[in-house]
Amino acid sequence: MLFISCPSQAKTRRTFEQLRDAAMVAIEDGRLTDALGLCERALAQARERGAQDLVDLAVCNRSAVLITLGREREVMPELRQILLRSSDPKMCSVAAYDLSRAHERIKEYKKGLFYGRIARDRALPTGRDDLLVGSYNQIGNCLMSDSFFAEAAAEYHYAMELLPAERSVSQALVTANLGYCHMMQDRVREGMALSFRALRWFRSLGTRVYEAWPHLDLCYAYLELGRPTRAWRHGRKALAISEETGEAECLKNALFLLGETERTAGDLEAAHVYFARLQKEFYADAPQVVDLMVQVGLRKVVNLRA
Repeated sequence: MLFISCPSQAKTRRTFEQLRDAAMVAIEDGRLTDALGLCERALAQARERGAQDLVDLAVCNRSAVLITLGREREVMPELRQILLRSSDPKMCSVAAYDLSRAHERIKEYKKGLFYGRIARDRALPTGRDDLLVGSYNQIGNCLMSDSFFAEAAAEYHYAMELLPAERSVSQALVTANLGYCHMMQDRVREGMALSFRALRWFRSLGTRVYEAWPHLDLCYAYLELGRPTRAWRHGRKALAISEETGEAECLKNALFLLGETERTAGDLEAAHVYFARLQKEFYADAPQVVDLMVQVGLRKVVNLRA
């Protein structure tokens, strides 16, 4: 998630910047609903002042939160307007990045890749490594979601080359993504090492909202190694964090993997509970999938990033 700051530190914009900073803290604490409220206040303030650059900035920051909350389609029209109208390459890069995330989340991976590459191209003249890291990571995410794991890994390596040596959220996110790529290329233990590293970094940085993904990956990895008890522990942690934060995609994957864990351990009744909740919350029009998931192991054919 890219969350950019106010382009000016002028006195008249201080309140806006304070709202933005408070939203960022809320995101890192996993309080996404609170973050959205702060972003809405910042946007209302920008519109009152009639400052177009502030409005565009607030739209991008709010969109980042809405996408994480699973409300991708809401953000697309305004982001496209920014991309078409703005002459600021930084703003265009972030708008394209958010559009890429939105399309990726609704499984339109080619469109996501298209906008991810626009984000990269707009970032190049800015000299902002953080924007380039974000765009390379997002290009990798679209490729990984479309099961092009080797190509995605190359993009994550491009991002890593630009990251500073000190520990950061961006560094941990790219590391986690690369770890999952390795797992999908039958390099499970190598991927696990990266997932554990990313998890330690997220914990040290106090960014609980991001911890769910490495827990999910480790749940998958331990299932691959035939250790369902350890898999269950990581799956439950991912589920708890997802329920706290409202991160819909993590919640969906946590329910699926926990069902797979119970099925693998032979407890079909417990597996049914997780799969039934998954179906109710995410596949309401397909009640038949519960029995299918209980009876047939689908882990090998499911891409958790798709």
